[in-house]
Amino acid sequence: MATSMDKLFVREYERKNGDILRINQCEIGDVGCVVWDAALVLCSFLESAYFLELCDGTVYGKRAIELGAGTGIVGIQAACQGLDCIITDLPDFVQLMSLNIETNQKLCNGDIKASALQWGKDDHLYHSPDVLLLADCIYYEESIEPLVSTISKLSNNDTLVLCCYEERVTDNKPVLQSRFFELIKKNFDVQKVPLEKQDPFYHSDDIHIMIFKKRR
Repeated sequence: MATSMDKLFVREYERKNGDILRINQCEIGDVGCVVWDAALVLCSFLESAYFLELCDGTVYGKRAIELGAGTGIVGIQAACQGLDCIITDLPDFVQLMSLNIETNQKLCNGDIKASALQWGKDDHLYHSPDVLLLADCIYYEESIEPLVSTISKLSNNDTLVLCCYEERVTDNKPVLQSRFFELIKKNFDVQKVPLEKQDPFYHSDDIHIMIFKKRR
């Protein structure tokens, strides 16, 4: 079961200007039904001076796509910042993402919509964005290669890919993370955002923000 909209509870996230994002989460469902710490870290990074620098000084008029959005909090935060954003996940999550867009619409300064995107299959339906966002998507073994394929197909040489993930050491998670980066590095240059360039509160030694740039 991906989502059950029968029982919802709200997670609040305070933006730097004092606005409060209210994100509906599901009591019953898959891992995408709740807000994870990596999503909060990436949300806070989108308000940083360094992110603005990576976007050449402005985000207005630029397009973003969030992959594996779940609740959609990262893409909603991007829209609040002024990017035009499409938040994507499997079809079962579209209702939850749409509800969260509706709940926070008045805070968004860019256009935003929810859409279904199955990694490795629906890439052709989307154009390359200026910014591609991922938070805690390195999770299931069967999704690693489709995810890398989608990242590659949606990226051009100018696309800024931000991948935030929590480094997990249980079960097969280290192997999955290693495999993911092995595949990514075949076509992308990879660098890590240092902690001093992240939010002073929303950061952690075991949550990493990585920048991918496709090689020319």
